[in-house]
Amino acid sequence: MPKYLMLKHYRGAPKGTHDVPMDKWTRDEFDAHVKYMSDFADRLEAAGQLVDEHALAQTGMWVRYDGEGKPPVTDGPFAETKDLIAGWMIIDVESEERAIELAGELSAAPGKDGKPIGEWLELRPLMTAETAPTFE
Repeated sequence: MPKYLMLKHYRGAPKGTHDVPMDKWTRDEFDAHVKYMSDFADRLEAAGQLVDEHALAQTGMWVRYDGEGKPPVTDGPFAETKDLIAGWMIIDVESEERAIELAGELSAAPGKDGKPIGEWLELRPLMTAETAPTFE
């Protein structure tokens, strides 16, 4: 069965949908969101479709190799993933259609005032021998 990565983004809701930042929610709204996520993960685990999942803290840094004996470069000229990526799930499902269905369900997690966020989720298949590039 194919495995997919579902990336949740802090700024994932389209404008005009329900794009209230999490720091503007109440504690109860945050707890309801986390419960939805937890219940969703529990259902996937019970169905044998959850590989792993984690929420990410908003802190972090960029690190890269910059040559032998040189210190790593941190905080480059790129968008900060700590501002973008809120968490991830890896799912193991029978088809791309099922992965899309689950991503749509996860997109409905409640936010401010209990309304579904309607956030965009990044859905990417994990690379396997079958999906790896071929080289000549």
